[in-house]
Amino acid sequence: MAVILNIETSTNVCSVAVTAEGMILTHYEDFQGQNHAALLSGYVKACLDYLRDKEMTLDAVAVSIGPGSYTGLRIGLSEAKGLAYALNIPLIGIDTLQIMAVSVMFNHDVDPESLFVPMIDARRMEVYTAVYDMALDTQLAPTPLILDETSYREWLDKGEKMIFFGNGSEKAKELLESHPCARFIDGINPLAVDMLALAERAYAQKQFLDLAYSTPSYLKEFQATKPKNLI
Repeated sequence: MAVILNIETSTNVCSVAVTAEGMILTHYEDFQGQNHAALLSGYVKACLDYLRDKEMTLDAVAVSIGPGSYTGLRIGLSEAKGLAYALNIPLIGIDTLQIMAVSVMFNHDVDPESLFVPMIDARRMEVYTAVYDMALDTQLAPTPLILDETSYREWLDKGEKMIFFGNGSEKAKELLESHPCARFIDGINPLAVDMLALAERAYAQKQFLDLAYSTPSYLKEFQATKPKNLI
């Protein structure tokens, strides 16, 4: 089984993990905010030092490719590309929303008939979201969505159980918490340790990114904010 270095920087959490044979060998996480630029290279070095001490060889680098923070995604992908190029190993891209869905599937007691709705906070009432079933088959492709009273009703009003999670789910909770088919799970962040199964599957299927041309999945164009007038 491949030894994979996993990098996740799509939200305000920075995390790195080394995985192999379905196990997490070592990992580092920071939940204190946008410290990716300061912390990521150190976390990667610590993981490489761990492998060197264990006389293990890295087979691939996996990175979360979005959606999420524009800055965070760029930092993560740049680090992953540089490492994969330097070591001449494959680069794997993992969808951020699927990472979150896998975390809930593996770590929580869930009804296997439920639909999984990861949500990453965007601006105002907007989120990046998708809908997956237990097999990770896509019911709604990753998309930016402005939430309102009609959101997800095409499933909920038919009696489909839906599990909402991620740092954007608080917005949905205001609109949907009273619906009998809606369940909310707090505290779900995309983390490198939860990339394990997805990265190993991609490696086995040789689903690799192009080192030169791969880009993050932003889902929408960057919108710069205008500085406030201090006068």
